[in-house]
Amino acid sequence: MIELEQSKQELLAYKDKLDEMSVSLDLVHVKNQLSELEDQVASEAFWQDTDNSGKVLKEIKQLKDKIEVYDQLVGEYEDIETLIEMGMEEPDEEIAKEVTTSLKQFVQDYEALRIKTLLSGEYDRNNAILSLHAGAGGTESCDWVSMLLRMYTRWADDKGYKVEILDYLDGEEAGVKSVTIQINGDNAYGYLKSEKGVHRLVRISPFDSSGRRHTSFASMDVIPEIDEDIDMDINPEDLKIDTYRSSGAGGQHVNKTDSAVRMTHIPTGMVVQCQNERSQHKNKDRALKMLKAKLYELKRLEQMAKMEGIRGEVKEIGWGSQIRSYVMHPYSMVKDHRTNEEAGNVQSVLDGKIDAFINAYLQWLASS
Repeated sequence: MIELEQSKQELLAYKDKLDEMSVSLDLVHVKNQLSELEDQVASEAFWQDTDNSGKVLKEIKQLKDKIEVYDQLVGEYEDIETLIEMGMEEPDEEIAKEVTTSLKQFVQDYEALRIKTLLSGEYDRNNAILSLHAGAGGTESCDWVSMLLRMYTRWADDKGYKVEILDYLDGEEAGVKSVTIQINGDNAYGYLKSEKGVHRLVRISPFDSSGRRHTSFASMDVIPEIDEDIDMDINPEDLKIDTYRSSGAGGQHVNKTDSAVRMTHIPTGMVVQCQNERSQHKNKDRALKMLKAKLYELKRLEQMAKMEGIRGEVKEIGWGSQIRSYVMHPYSMVKDHRTNEEAGNVQSVLDGKIDAFINAYLQWLASS
């Protein structure tokens, strides 16, 4: 009975929190918006515009998912409440154990949804395009890029997201010199924007026969995948387009012809590359889409700088100024230098368990 009473008090603490979350999710507006979109679907003219109908159906699914995940959480709360009442009326050890297990799961689900409410940016729900580049240090840094690529791929797999390799350049001796991947899934960019910056590795080098400690750096850039209709005009005369032979880890999916495209925006010096598609034309289209997203992000940061000054995290995203350190020797620790979030199990983090760092960043961003 004492355990059930404690569980009841713990559960009650979430009653007001659920109401607050409903407000944070703006569910009243979401339901009204859903109703309006469903009215559009019911109209005869809706299916005549295939481009618009596809976007509307996608938005309807996202709104329904938002409502459903909250309703499921409320359902969990009510089920636990019922179990506690049953256990108090007729003491049963099995019911008490079920309450404890269910309450633990409820708290985890609540925290996961609470973090999602922090994803309020314009493109947070979009797919993410990640670019990893080796820093100074040759083979060491290239190997570090391959480790980070594995980390983000495993994180994406755990989330049920799809990973596409857009561009890949092998290191001269080992590892990866640079790689661009696209991670497709709901809120992929919202989560992964926390990873933008320089990542530092400290370890005993497997490439050093003397067994010395080495420090390696790799930069990670991330942009959202943005729809074709983004308002960003690019003068064709401002573009330098080079083609080259596809290579790297694409296997049979990489066409071994001069179909890969490198696109340089001359005024800003921005460079994007794509070799994933089978034709040069498709690679060019995808590279242009990536370039538009990068230019849009640059424009957004410039506007932010004019309005309120550059934020701390923008200043920190620069070569030689790490956002996170992964130390494997002389001790084991991963530390984020913005949030001070730490983890003692480096291997677990490198296996893709980075949610604690992502969540800490989102909370830090919301409070700063």
